[in-house]
Amino acid sequence: MRIIIYLFAVLLVFHNNIYSQGGLMEETIIGVDEKLGEIIPGEIMIFNENGDTVTLGQIIDKPTIISLVYYRCPGICSPLMEGIAEAIDRTDLVIGEDYQVLTISFDARETTDLAVDKKRNHLYLMNNKGAEEHWMFFTSDSANISQLTNATGFRYRRTGNDFIHSATLIVVSPERKISRYLNGIYFLPFEVKMAVLEASEGKVGPTINKILQFCYSFDPAGQTYVLNITKIVGSIIIFFSVVLLLALSIRPVTRRLRGADK
Repeated sequence: MRIIIYLFAVLLVFHNNIYSQGGLMEETIIGVDEKLGEIIPGEIMIFNENGDTVTLGQIIDKPTIISLVYYRCPGICSPLMEGIAEAIDRTDLVIGEDYQVLTISFDARETTDLAVDKKRNHLYLMNNKGAEEHWMFFTSDSANISQLTNATGFRYRRTGNDFIHSATLIVVSPERKISRYLNGIYFLPFEVKMAVLEASEGKVGPTINKILQFCYSFDPAGQTYVLNITKIVGSIIIFFSVVLLLALSIRPVTRRLRGADK
C-alpha cells in the first residue's frame, strides 16, 4: 500500500511539473482552439488593400486559406508568409480558380499601407503571378478582429508592443466552414492540395500533426517551436507509472483469487 501511495505522489509531481512549464494553462491562452466544422460569420468586416471595407461573406466564394499574422512581427509571421509563398509556388492548384489566400492582421493598430508593403515584399520572390491578385492582405479594427479570432479559435497574447502567438493556416470551404488547420511554417504541396480539395467538398479533416503539436511547444523568447523534452519525458514516466501502479494493484487480487480456488 505504501508503494502505491508513493507512486501516486510521484505521478502527481510529474503531472504538475509538466503543466506548470508551459503546459495546459499556457495552451489555453496561446495557440489554437480548433473549431472544425463551424462557420465563420460572413458579416466580419476587414479592410482591403485599397482601404475599402469588405466582409468575409463578400470575399470568400471558393476554398480559402486564412493566415492570421501581424505585419510588424519580428518572429514567426515572416517565416509563415514565406511558407505560404512557397506553397503557392509549388502546388499544382491554380490560385484564383481552385483557391485563394487571405492574410489578415490581428493587430488593430496596423494600417493598409503596412499590409501592402508586406505583400509587395513577398510577391517579389514568387514565381506565381496569380498571387498578386488572389493572395490578399487585410487589416481590421479590434471588434472585428476579436470576432474573427474567436470564430477560428486563434489565441494570442499581447506583450508590450508585440504579440505571442502560434503559426497556423485555417482552411475554409466556400461556405466559410472551417475544414482544416495546418500548423507550422512549412507546408508540403500535397498537404495544402488535399486541404483545399477537401474544403471544396465541404469535408472536415483532422489536424494531421496533433502529435507534433504535443511534442513541440512555442517558445515566446525565440518566437519558434522547440522540442518539449519535459513534456515528452514526463508523459513517458507517467505512462509507465500508471502501468506499474495497475500491476501492483492487480497482483494482490490475483493472489486472493488463486487462494480462494485452492
